[in-house]
Parts: sequence; structure tokens; C-alpha cells
Amino acid sequence: MKLVTGDEVVVLQGKDKGKKGNLEKVFPKKNQVLVSGVNIYKKHVKRTGKVPGGITDIIKPLHIAKVALVCPKCNLATKTAVAVLNGKKVRVCKKCKQEI
Repeated sequence: MKLVTGDEVVVLQGKDKGKKGNLEKVFPKKNQVLVSGVNIYKKHVKRTGKVPGGITDIIKPLHIAKVALVCPKCNLATKTAVAVLNGKKVRVCKKCKQEI
């Protein structure tokens, strides 16, 4: 998995196509990611104890194939490659060849 929590991504498919957001959480076993501000749904919650009920917004996960990493240097959706610099593995943008 080449995406890490905190990366900026753009949505490629679905109702939120074209929206950008940061990764909140990555679920590698399910191949899913949570993107802030994207794929928001309403949920009706019943009152329990002191917690009030009502309609709340929840963020549902997206499949990892529906998002692409945005390169901070060229500001475009890109794929990544792995390169070894100074004995360390780093991600490299395939479009501008800069370290991410």
C-alpha cells in the first residue's frame, strides 16, 4: 500500500469525483481509506442516556482504487515509485520525479 495517513488525495470515481481531502485512516486489510470531507452520509441516531439523538454525519470508507495521491510539488494526481536515497526507501512522483 503506497498511501499513508496524512497524504492529500483526489477522488477519481463516485459521487465525490474531483474532490480533494487528506487521509484520516488507512485500512490495508480491507483496501479502504477514510478521506476527510468525502463520502459523507447521514445517520439517524437514537438517544441513549445523556447522549442526544438526531441526524449525524458519518464518513464512510472508500476503496483505495478510487483515490489517487496528489503530488505536493506538481499538484497533480500521480502514481508513485519507490527509490532508494541515502540508504532509505522513499516515494517518488512519477510525473515530476521529486520525492514525496
